[in-house]
Amino acid sequence: MANSDVKTKRLTGTGAASVGRARLRQIQVLTGAGAGRLTLTDGNGGATVLDIDFLQSDSHSVNIPDEGILFTSDIHVGTATNVTAMTIFYS
Repeated sequence: MANSDVKTKRLTGTGAASVGRARLRQIQVLTGAGAGRLTLTDGNGGATVLDIDFLQSDSHSVNIPDEGILFTSDIHVGTATNVTAMTIFYS
């Protein structure tokens, strides 16, 4: 089976990424004042699949190992505390 092309999308708040079923491969996060926290769920109200904390006022790169995290519904940002922006890399 061939691998899918990696796509990107920039997000600036909570809500659906509107990419449908996808595998999250990497996230780039820019935090503002105060420690950051990012929570991703499988669709709106679905199971939490990633919950991660970040240092304040910095740029962070989170690489997801192996085949990434599968979101069967959609990548949904449930919490983005002190997160200025993020770019998701998915396939």
